[in-house]
Amino acid sequence: MHVKEIASAILTGNSTTQDFSGLRIPESYRGIVVRKEEVDLFEGMASADKDPRKSLHLDDVPVPELGPGEALVAVMASSVNYNSVWSAIFEPLPTFGFLERYGRLSPLGKRHDLPYHVIGSDLSGVVLRTGPGVNAWKPGDEVVAHCLSVELESPDGHGDTMLDPEQRIWGFETNFGGLAEIALVKSNQLMPKPKHLTWEESAASGLVNSTAYRQLVSRNGAGMKQGDNVLIWGASGGLGSYATQFALAGGANPICVVSSDQKADICRRMGAEAIIDRNAEDYRFWQDKHTQNPREWKRLGKRIRELTGGEDVDIVFEHPGRETFGASVFVARKGGTIVTCASTSGYTHEYDNRYLWMSLKKIVGSHFANYREAWEANRLVAKGKIHPTLSKTFRLEETGEAARHVHRNLHQGKVGVLALAPEAGLGVRDHELRAKHLDAINRFRDLEDQPRADASGGTRQPATDDDEARRGASAQS
Repeated sequence: MHVKEIASAILTGNSTTQDFSGLRIPESYRGIVVRKEEVDLFEGMASADKDPRKSLHLDDVPVPELGPGEALVAVMASSVNYNSVWSAIFEPLPTFGFLERYGRLSPLGKRHDLPYHVIGSDLSGVVLRTGPGVNAWKPGDEVVAHCLSVELESPDGHGDTMLDPEQRIWGFETNFGGLAEIALVKSNQLMPKPKHLTWEESAASGLVNSTAYRQLVSRNGAGMKQGDNVLIWGASGGLGSYATQFALAGGANPICVVSSDQKADICRRMGAEAIIDRNAEDYRFWQDKHTQNPREWKRLGKRIRELTGGEDVDIVFEHPGRETFGASVFVARKGGTIVTCASTSGYTHEYDNRYLWMSLKKIVGSHFANYREAWEANRLVAKGKIHPTLSKTFRLEETGEAARHVHRNLHQGKVGVLALAPEAGLGVRDHELRAKHLDAINRFRDLEDQPRADASGGTRQPATDDDEARRGASAQS
């Protein structure tokens, strides 16, 4: 049976659990893969010159065996995260080493050790099958997935599953990820799909929303409270845009650092008032590739105090890494917190330790989120408190181009990928809640000049000059 028949059953909107249980699972499906034989494809090239379009392939691959505690999900939509870019350019190392180590863990782990890697760490879709021991989910359930895969056989993971020694990021350190027509997940990765969002909108939030929640809100991260000043690097991007929303929703004051007028406008439309355009103000934190410039740290600190009424920041939301870390440590207030993940500009951080130790500041490492944190982050999306930051959507066969957009920073917010969904705008179940939050849902689309979403879940094209002229004539008459 072709996967399109599965998609048809989903798109009818009235298929039952029995209907989905009765569907035969196909022997193969299409997935975006990197190939083990190509790990040297970009050898000797600078990171910026590596092109994901050359390394990402749309291949037919066998459906994996379903194990205990697992689920097969028909993927309606997914999205591109920076770990998808890392997989595609084989940095900081090829992901096949992760799969080999997983393969040595158990016979079921061996399924993941293959000469190809189906990547992707987000999805929205419908449960097709569940393995033994799964009781909370059934075929036909509409779901999103977070990307934490854990074994939980060690006591270390039972206080915080992110501390499990066999913790992995699904679709990056495991196989059978979400940039595909079918995905294999553990059942405790599943969460209810927000009913007012389309497939592609709901797929955009999982990884970055949960990451931002743990990093900024959770007691495992910065533990943000009302009134905190929070410096957010890349505040309009895939991760920073959720951090900005959490700060605003939690009564904090985000100081949004962006790199263009367009990105500043996104932050204003989210409700932020304190904005620093680092390109317009020409901050240069490094004199050369070996030497930082403390004068620029001080200039940034002065600018922050101008925006906060003389206060330093309580929390720095760090993810660029090497390029900004010295400045982040400097500008945090005495006793403040620098919470860090990702390091997209480089993993080797340098800072002046005097500003850390003598001012009693804290550096907190943060990595994705545990199930509780991911569930709470998704719950806020489902309630319409936090909104998707989707700006552009590609088809599955265009994933290489989508990854190039993320790699080259040509996007705002998140970049979506349609898998089994034949077009954007499908999957909305709660039209009343959608209508209430439509302006927030559209803010990223508008600035990308993409078709605007409407209350039904469809899209409407951006207004042209002729459209505006007609509206003006109608208003005058």
